[in-house]
Formats: sequence, structure tokens, C-alpha cells
Amino acid sequence: MKVPFPREGILAALAIPTGARGRVLKRALAVHLEWLRARGIHGVLALGSTGEFPHFGLEQRKAVLALIAELAEPLPVLANISDIRPEVVAELGRFARRLELPGVAVMPPSFYPVSAADQLAFFERAAEAAQLPVMLYNFPELTGNRIAPETIAAFADRAPMAAIKQSGAEFAYHEVLVKLGREKGFVVFSGADTRLPEAFRIGAAGCIGGLVNFVPELMVEQFNVFRLGRPGSLEPTASRLQAVGATIGRLTFPYNVAAGVEARGFEPGRPKAVVSDGSVKIYGEIVAELQARFAEWGLPAAS
Repeated sequence: MKVPFPREGILAALAIPTGARGRVLKRALAVHLEWLRARGIHGVLALGSTGEFPHFGLEQRKAVLALIAELAEPLPVLANISDIRPEVVAELGRFARRLELPGVAVMPPSFYPVSAADQLAFFERAAEAAQLPVMLYNFPELTGNRIAPETIAAFADRAPMAAIKQSGAEFAYHEVLVKLGREKGFVVFSGADTRLPEAFRIGAAGCIGGLVNFVPELMVEQFNVFRLGRPGSLEPTASRLQAVGATIGRLTFPYNVAAGVEARGFEPGRPKAVVSDGSVKIYGEIVAELQARFAEWGLPAAS
């Protein structure tokens, strides 16, 4: 049975371990997903920015999507189909539909400037190819192109827009997006892992974040307390997430997420990008520091 598009919750912006030749480490991925599922996450974003999708070719991306859909079941898997090439976006959208995934995520085309009208046309073409619910994905620090409210509103009027993911430095943009979502019928997922109480108070429906890969308990607890009204306090988990964020912030994204994954006892794979000896040293320091924190907090390493 097809799983519906998740309208709220904590979703893992999934880290994808690969070996020296860029092949996905299937067993490591399976172990990680089983562990995440057991800790109560509500879904997965496959091949997002944390998943380092630009490092994969089209056929690799299709194979990885199929693998994650299989391993994550019964969790909903959203496929990030973003690419600078419209034909790749369209093919990935059609493939996501063949896999019967609940929805797709689309960033603006990156690198070159793009007008609002052309950005809207790009999103519409992606939606037409996928014929699935769409989550727009705003991360201007990576794409170089911000999705404006007017573009979002126009897209929501013309296509099956289910959500938007807001990432990056412009935290205040959550307020604009939540208000617009209430008018247009879509929800807002935050990428601000370390600021979830603020995002929830504004009206975010959930989080799709990299930290979910290695501290899902803290993030699910915040969702349960704030969004579901279960007994508990936001302060302890919020403080711990901020401490984690400050620790991994010494290294660039997404290599820093791999350090967290390793610290929690999982195989992070080889770096997909070239990293310096200095970054490798900092990586090791972060792993050691996080291991100590996790032990102090009673968060056991994966066995």
C-alpha cells in the first residue's frame, strides 16, 4: 500500500555511506536505517543535501532511491530530485512515481542566477513529470537561488504542493512560510535542527535535519512534547542539541554530519569530497568529543 505524504514529524535528511569507489555501503545503510526506525523517526529525505546528491550520477541516484525505499519501509521516503539539468529532474520524478514514493523534493536550479518566472516554470515542469506531491526545498546558501514567497504562492496554486523545507541562515523566513502555508494548504518543515522549539512555536510541522542521523531521540522527544503535547520538558534536549550543533560547527557541512554518525557507532563511509589533513584532524576531535557527550547523556553507541 502506498504511504501518504508525511504532514508532520521528524524526518532524517539521510546520510549515505559510500566506499572508496563511491559505491553505497548497503549493509551500513541498512543497519543505520533500522536503528533510526526503531527510535521513532517519522520518515526519510533521500539524496538531500546531507545525502550529498551532487556526487551521484543519474543512474546511481535511481539505484540509491530504490535501495532506500526498500530498506526504510514502512517509513515514508521523500525523493530529492533536484538538479541543474531539467531532464534529470524529470527522470528522477518519473522514477519516484514508479517506486510509488509519497512525494518529491525540489530545489531551484543552482549555480546560475534564475528569474522568478523561470524558477516557477522549473518547479512546474518537475511537478508535471513526477505527478506526486511536491515539497519545495529552499536552501539558498547551497543553490545560490532563494525561493521567494510570490513564487511559492504561484506554485501552490498550480501544482500539488504539500510542503516546503526551509534551511539556511534566514530563520525568520519560517514565519512568512508558515503564514503562506496556512493560506495555501501546505506545511513547513524546518532544517534548523538546533532551533526546533522556536520553529515549532512559529508553526513548523516538523524537522528534516542532518542531526537526526545520530541524535534522533533528542529530536523526536522535542516533537512529542511540543507538537503532541506529551509530558516532558523541551529544555534538556534543546540544550543538548545546541551543544551538538556547536561541536560539529567546527567542521563544514556535510562532512561534520559524518563525524556525528561515526561518534554514534555507525559506518560513515569515505568522504565523497576531497578533505585536507587539517579537516581530518578536526573530524577526529569532533568524534571523540561527541562520544564523550553521548556517554554522559546516556545515549549508547549502536551495537
